Amino acid sequence: MRKEFLEAGRVVGTHGIKGELRLEPWCDSAAFLKGVHTLYWDKDGRQPVKVLHSRPHKSFLLLTLEGVSSATEGDTLRGRVLYFKKADIALPDGRVFVQDLLQCTVKDAATGQVYGKVTDVFSTGANDVYEITGENGRKALFPAVPSMIDVIDVENGVMTVRPIGGIFDDED
Repeated sequence: MRKEFLEAGRVVGTHGIKGELRLEPWCDSAAFLKGVHTLYWDKDGRQPVKVLHSRPHKSFLLLTLEGVSSATEGDTLRGRVLYFKKADIALPDGRVFVQDLLQCTVKDAATGQVYGKVTDVFSTGANDVYEITGENGRKALFPAVPSMIDVIDVENGVMTVRPIGGIFDDED
């Protein structure tokens, strides 16, 4: 099931005395969230909060939120998770949210054979690696490189791949 709202990060403290919050981002970087003008206190989007100002600071995002004007008010929010609406973020062409990849069915572009579902995504620096778990519970690590991925169809939950030998082959 595709989610409309994703976790932006967790409030880990305040910055200064005017209620600016330090958010530990749970996405690619603090700068990724800089253009978001509304965040949400719940995963269903029922509790919106307006972002008055935001700026990256070290590995954090500093936020000024509507209704939070002192460090004391900000301290009461420590530990809370903020969410963003996916529709508010414009991803570059060819990029998808990791959350949308999870549970995608992975099948062979040539044969149609189903290898399993994407159960995790690891960032290695050079490229991401998808953990694909088969129906039998066996896990395979699949490099997320363009030459091996034919199509990622998040709308239908299907990833079509062109694996090299040895990734999914049985080794009994």
